[in-house]
Amino acid sequence: MSLGNRIAAELRGDRTIWMIIAVLSLFSILAVYSATGSLAWSRGGNTTYYLITHMVRLGFGLLLIYVCHLLHYRRYQQFAPWLLMATVPLLFLTLLIGANINSASRWLTLPGLDITFQTSDLAKIALITYVAKMLTAKQEYIKSLKDAFMPIIIPVLVICGLIAPANLSTALVLFFTCIVLMFIGRVNWKYILLLGLLGLVVFAGLIILWKFFPSAVRVDTWVSRVSDFINAEDGGYQVREAKIAIARGGWFGVGPGNSIARNFLPYAYADFIYAIICEEYGLVGGGIILGLYLLLFFRTVSLATKSPKAFGTFLALGLSLSLTVQALANIAVAVNLVPVTGLTLPLISMGGTSMVFTCISLGMILSVSKFIETYDETSG
Repeated sequence: MSLGNRIAAELRGDRTIWMIIAVLSLFSILAVYSATGSLAWSRGGNTTYYLITHMVRLGFGLLLIYVCHLLHYRRYQQFAPWLLMATVPLLFLTLLIGANINSASRWLTLPGLDITFQTSDLAKIALITYVAKMLTAKQEYIKSLKDAFMPIIIPVLVICGLIAPANLSTALVLFFTCIVLMFIGRVNWKYILLLGLLGLVVFAGLIILWKFFPSAVRVDTWVSRVSDFINAEDGGYQVREAKIAIARGGWFGVGPGNSIARNFLPYAYADFIYAIICEEYGLVGGGIILGLYLLLFFRTVSLATKSPKAFGTFLALGLSLSLTVQALANIAVAVNLVPVTGLTLPLISMGGTSMVFTCISLGMILSVSKFIETYDETSG
C-alpha cells in the first residue's frame, strides 16, 4: 500500500475538512512565529521558544483530532450528561478561585502541574453535546414548557450564566449557538423566545450582582469596550493598530515575518492575529482564512443534512457553528465591526486550552462525517 493510500485509510471522514485543518495549521505556525517577536523581547526569550511551544501544542491538538475522529460519535451522546454535570462545579470553582490572567479569572490551575485550564472551553463542548442529545431525544414531543424548560432551557441558562461573569463573549457565542440548535430542532418559537428573555434576566442579574460585588463580574470591562467601540476614534488603541496593520498589508502583504504591527499591537499572537495575517499576506491571505472558516461551516451543513441520525446533525452543526461564529467575531474585532471580545481565532491563535478544545470539536465533527461516509458506502 502506498503512503498516500495508507494516510487516506487512517484519516477517514470528509477530505475537505481535513484540508481546511491542514491549511489553518500551516497559517497558525507561520503567523504565531511572526507575531510572538515582541512577546519574546518583552520576556527576555526568543521566538524559537514560542514557536516550538506552539508547534507542540498544535501537534498534540492534531493528535486529539485523530483520536476523537476514530471514536464513534454516538459515544459522545452517552458522555454528554456526565460531562455537563462535571462542568458545572468546575465553572463555580473558576469563579471562586480561578487564576487571574490578563485581568480575567477564566482559568483553573491543575494541582501539582502548574498548568492553567480554561473551563469555558470545556463547557462549550459539554453544553452543545448535551443540547444535541436532548433535542434528539425529545424533538418529536417538545410540545409543552415542561419538555423544553428543564431538559434544555435551564442547562443553557446555568452554563452561560456561569461563564458570563468572566467571559461574556464566549457566553454569548454559546447562547446564540444553543438558540440556533433549538430552532433547527423544531422547538416551538415561544420557548426559544422564553430562553432569550430569561437570558436577558440573567444578564440583568449579573449587573445587579456587580453592584454589590464589583470584582465578581467584569461589567467595567464590558462598558469600557462598548464605549471605545462607539466613542473612541477608530475604536481605541488596539483596533486602530489592527486597522493600520491591515491597511499596510494591501492586497498581497509585506511578506512572512515582515510585520511591524506585532511590535505595537497587544496580543498580536492571539486576539489580533488576524491583523498580522492581513499585514503579512494581504487581503488575499485574510480572505483565504475567512473563506476557510465559511467553507468549514457550509461543508459541515452539507454533511449534516446527509446524516441518518438526528444527533449527528445537531452535534456537527452546533460545533461548527460555534467555531465559525467565534472566528467571525475575532475577524470582526480586527476590522472594527464589533467591540473587542477577547475571542481567539480557532486553530490559528497561540493558546493551550483553546487549541485543545478546538481540535476536540473538529475531531467530533470528523467523527460524524466518517460515519456518514461509511453509511453511504454500505447503503450504496
